Amino acid sequence: MNKEYAVGLDIGGTHITAAVIDITDMKVIDFSLHKESFDSNLPVEEVMTIWEKAIRTSIENSKVENTTGLAVCMPGPFDYTNGVCWIKGQSKYEHFYGLNVRDLFKDKLNLSSDFPIFFENDAVCFGKGEVFKDTENLSKKVMAITLGTGLGACFIDKGESISTGDLVPKDGEIYDLRYKEGIAEDYVSARGLIAGYFALSGKEINNGLELFNLATAGDTMAKKAFEQMGEDLAVIVLPWLATFSADSFIIGGKIANASEFFLPFFNKKIKEAGSNVTVSISTDNEKAALLGATSMLYKA
Repeated sequence: MNKEYAVGLDIGGTHITAAVIDITDMKVIDFSLHKESFDSNLPVEEVMTIWEKAIRTSIENSKVENTTGLAVCMPGPFDYTNGVCWIKGQSKYEHFYGLNVRDLFKDKLNLSSDFPIFFENDAVCFGKGEVFKDTENLSKKVMAITLGTGLGACFIDKGESISTGDLVPKDGEIYDLRYKEGIAEDYVSARGLIAGYFALSGKEINNGLELFNLATAGDTMAKKAFEQMGEDLAVIVLPWLATFSADSFIIGGKIANASEFFLPFFNKKIKEAGSNVTVSISTDNEKAALLGATSMLYKA
């Protein structure tokens, strides 16, 4: 069988990860994974130069001579069909607002007008990638979330993303669901953790990693902030796990690395509610996102 390869990109507010994917077997090619950190508020041309470097380095390291597509995980708001960025007021990609990123890629990489370039929400890419990593999930209904600077979510039924209909929230998103004095993301995210710790201790911290280090060192208030987030997460997702009839719930994102501090409290709430959903923590967010992106080009 002839192999086909595509480049997968996972693009965040401060990083880009590129890899060449065998889209016949859905495997990441050895040595092709390449990361670059950058400030997404740099001028567009400077950002595109960094992205180009990541892509070309990945292809060079893979030793693959020909790639047949580009698949990109991007945070929203973003017009994933047409490739237009609508991110505004989020301290990232301020200069990309209203620009067609598909055209930017084609110009920067000297690609033909018909070269396939697909875009998908980063949380959906993560969820799809987790499904493709474990083929048993291809027959299941999976809800997956990403915990980081924001709260991403997706609903996957037999490998397909579901974002409309009565079984899922609007656009398949949970970050903006009304919760307590605001929305879900105010409480379940890095900023939610930081705010929770401040409310408990009166102390200001800079980021989630700092809180994780405090909790690891035994700081009671830091642990309590994670516990509260775990309970809040359970309350937020329980109605949708039930409505969607999810078989599996998968947690990813950087904050998933702190699962020892919040997962027991999340699980306790889930069990108290009588849910039998299987809960798991992703062991490789990055590869999952890249596989999920390139699943749009999957050659079965």
